Amino acid sequence: MRWLAKFIYFKLLGWKVVGNVNMSRDTVKKAIIIAVPHTSWHDFYIGVLLRKVLNIKTNFIAKKELFVGPIGWYLKAIGGAPIDRQTKENKVEAIAKLFAQKEEFRMTLAPEGTRKKVDKWKTGFYYIAKEAKVPIIMFTLDFGKKENRISEPFYPSDDMEADFEFMHNFYKGVVGKKPEYS
Repeated sequence: MRWLAKFIYFKLLGWKVVGNVNMSRDTVKKAIIIAVPHTSWHDFYIGVLLRKVLNIKTNFIAKKELFVGPIGWYLKAIGGAPIDRQTKENKVEAIAKLFAQKEEFRMTLAPEGTRKKVDKWKTGFYYIAKEAKVPIIMFTLDFGKKENRISEPFYPSDDMEADFEFMHNFYKGVVGKKPEYS
């Protein structure tokens, strides 16, 4: 199936991947992977294709309502895990425990928390990375250049403001599928 993903990603869709393209199962077994900007449902299949192209296993969480019937079975099969966003459980601690329980776990998410335009990212991913003691890997969903740029692993410091400035700078000039939401 990898050849098919490469054919679709590179030839049919005309995308390219740059940066930390040698990220493999052997180099980073646990990480938070953030995808920005998240402006459309198209981001999902670009991400699924990219992980096949790079031959890397990733996981994601989504609202539990998506995990029903055939679509739910498919989402679980490709690494999805349902999360109940209504409970009072501390999500940061619960997700950090997943990292401790697994030998290999790379969780991908969108720090915007929605496909709409936001002024500020949600901070949960940052606190999860700190709690789980795992790096953050940034990748772009740049529909303007048809490019996924991947960063080297970045370990959060104790200076959240500087860390967010560093991460935001990585995404400067990136255009989402819906530019008005970028």
